[in-house]
Amino acid sequence: MSNFDLMLPEEVLMLRDMVADFAKTELAPIAISIDEEQRFPMEQVKKMGELGLMGIPYPEEYDGAGLGYLGYAVAVEEIAKVCGSTALTLAAHVSLGIGPIFLFGNESQKKKYIPPMARGEVLGAFGLTEPGAGSDAGGTQTTAVKDGHEWVLNGQKIYITNASYASTYVATAVTDKSKGTKGISSFIIERGAPGFSVGKKENKLGCRGSDTATLHFDNCRIPEENLLGELNSGFKQFLTVLDGGRISIGAMALGIAEGAYLAAVKYSQEREQFNRPISEFQATQMKLATMATEIEAARHLVYFAAKLKDADKNYIKYASMAKLYASEVATRCCLTAIQIHGGYGYVQEYEVERMLRDAKLTEIGEGTSEIQRLVIARRILQGDLLG
Repeated sequence: MSNFDLMLPEEVLMLRDMVADFAKTELAPIAISIDEEQRFPMEQVKKMGELGLMGIPYPEEYDGAGLGYLGYAVAVEEIAKVCGSTALTLAAHVSLGIGPIFLFGNESQKKKYIPPMARGEVLGAFGLTEPGAGSDAGGTQTTAVKDGHEWVLNGQKIYITNASYASTYVATAVTDKSKGTKGISSFIIERGAPGFSVGKKENKLGCRGSDTATLHFDNCRIPEENLLGELNSGFKQFLTVLDGGRISIGAMALGIAEGAYLAAVKYSQEREQFNRPISEFQATQMKLATMATEIEAARHLVYFAAKLKDADKNYIKYASMAKLYASEVATRCCLTAIQIHGGYGYVQEYEVERMLRDAKLTEIGEGTSEIQRLVIARRILQGDLLG
């Protein structure tokens, strides 16, 4: 029994064990090939839907599992221990695909779009980033103009996770240029909408089994009822969506760090130099001790942020802290794991090199480390000091 079992409700412990078994049996044997072949593991994603993982934090009335963000974070963590690509697919679908509709959709939109996504029958994606709008998402150039009972969208979104395989998308567009960030709205777009297409698939450093592609809107026409929430409220909406999404990216980073740590411990006990296991050398022990300590600290932050969100408390600062710290811990742990492996750590067979490549995304996606520090600092200066 882990000490952290005391922090988790019984239903979350059961979920964790189920997901860990799924990751071990379904993902571990193919994790290297998923990365090497840049292959989207559709069969395994469908199985995650069958297990109820694609709608973990959402209420049962929308066919979710009703296990909150703590359960969701634990599931992402367990999958990321084995395959960062699949963890990212899950996180983007749950936080960014379903999240905006659950948070801001009307009841008709929720009943139409959330259940099939929560069941894993269709994937969701979120279109925010543009060629000129990354950290400055307020620099959105995609436009939406009302034409009768339709909205007409023009522009493009880049680096969109799940883009090639999704059926339901949420994207932001400028609806009143004169209002700046207060003139951005959100829209639901269905695959097959006139003028909508998915373009170039990116060839990435890491998370290579996670699909990342471009969305194109060329006089794309959608019904007027596909406006998500209030007109011109899109900027506030996506900030809220990203706040929650940072918990899942923190959980993904935590899982990657744990995977690298466990691999390093195992290797250090098996690898012999100078007629004894390298785990007996103090230099190795110092590395393992630092990895373990940082991982446990990251876990506290991630779980606490998730618990705050589930309790409907102000979690924004802690979500950024969790994402910032866990992502940087993941990179450090992967680098240390490679160092412990020596030359073997630099080749695919031992997997820690893949974990390092996957970890780097967690310092960039859903707000870079620099943006997280700005969010944390602003909360502090607004009086959110400690505790």
